[in-house]
Amino acid sequence: MANNADRLHNAALAQTTVATQATALTQGEIALLHERATDAATNSYSPYSHFRVGAAVLLYADAQQPGEVVAGTNVENASYRLSTCAEQSAIVAAIALYGPGIRLRAIAIVNLNGEASSPCGACRQTILEFGGSETAVFYPNTNGETVWTTLGALLPAAFNLARE
Repeated sequence: MANNADRLHNAALAQTTVATQATALTQGEIALLHERATDAATNSYSPYSHFRVGAAVLLYADAQQPGEVVAGTNVENASYRLSTCAEQSAIVAAIALYGPGIRLRAIAIVNLNGEASSPCGACRQTILEFGGSETAVFYPNTNGETVWTTLGALLPAAFNLARE
């Protein structure tokens, strides 16, 4: 499994030129996102699917949040609808630490199963709630390579409400 994580990490680093230009992320930030997501995946509670996923979010640095990386993992439930995705787990952890005003610069999703793992529709909408169309998203594709894109590309017809 460490080999898969290394492969994902190396593929992400190979794509940093495009990612860095679009989001001003450094290679170090991208590597840290993948490292924290991989670490979180090792703590996955997935006794039913055995699909071990981790996610890490990079927060914008400002007066309310320090630009930290916060990770989460998937937590399954016998009633599948009650399961929590890793992406949402990471976002909830960031809110618990820094409050509801967090803003996401980037998110990385990793799984230890060597499978494709883009954010599901519900996670895409949750990422949008605390990010924006420019939020960088890294995830493994069907070839085991890390894909870099933006949330706007993954969720082109996003649902938004004005915040009060």
